[in-house]
Amino acid sequence: MWPNAVDHALSRFESAFKQPGRYLNASEAYSPGIEVEDARDDLERAMLHLPPGAKRDLGRLITRIDEEFDRCTLPEPNYFELAMFGWWWTRMRER
Repeated sequence: MWPNAVDHALSRFESAFKQPGRYLNASEAYSPGIEVEDARDDLERAMLHLPPGAKRDLGRLITRIDEEFDRCTLPEPNYFELAMFGWWWTRMRER
């Protein structure tokens, strides 16, 4: 992890969730490493290194992020093999 990694990941979700429309726009995915799925990976990694109190606080934010991400994406049955990396990789955006 690098300094401000959690803040950076949270800001990527904040930006993505401000998009107009019901679903996340697939055109917002520019390149690997900056997609919201990558930000979710960063949050998951951060949870492994936080002390208990901070882990609980971030966990509450992640729960809200996951609920919104689930609402703003659609299941992609062809991505089931990516589930080993995290359920968020098995979702697709509006095309």
